[in-house]
Amino acid sequence: MEIRVEHLWKSYNGAAVLRDVTFTAGPGFTCIMAPSGGGKTTLLRILLGLETADSGTVEAAGCWAAVFQEDRLLEHLDAAGNLRFALGGQYDAARAGAVLAELGLDGVDGKAVRDFSGGMGRRLALGRALLAKSDALALDEPFAGLDAKTRQRARETLRRRAGARTVLLVTHDETDAAELDAQVIRLA
Repeated sequence: MEIRVEHLWKSYNGAAVLRDVTFTAGPGFTCIMAPSGGGKTTLLRILLGLETADSGTVEAAGCWAAVFQEDRLLEHLDAAGNLRFALGGQYDAARAGAVLAELGLDGVDGKAVRDFSGGMGRRLALGRALLAKSDALALDEPFAGLDAKTRQRARETLRRRAGARTVLLVTHDETDAAELDAQVIRLA
């Protein structure tokens, strides 16, 4: 799936957050970088159709899966229950187990998400997005809260499991872009 963004503008209460953003992203990894408050999350929300731009155009036809800044997990369910709920008829226990194992979440069967660490929840949210059938992934700081070793493991899983999808990844870490051999979009 190719994503085209041309001359995108977005303001809140008269303050511009996105200023004339233009880029094209195709299959593979594109990292979106900017200082805090620089419009990264807003850009993803526009691409996902959750917000509208003030002006400009977006061409991003296809099916998306996402990791939001909040994990958006069902706290009373375990990892498998969260995946079954989110994926519905797409849920495949063997495939889900393999992805969870790659992310270091094997052995958490039956443990409610409310008892997960923040990093465990983050990895489950990433696993859920990777397991969803989609043409593109919108990942808003998917490695936040992960130590260096776990972050590397999550990046490797993302690289293996993203396939031919277009991946837009918001990050503050230059290493993420380098390790994923990503195109980098810097927002002003």
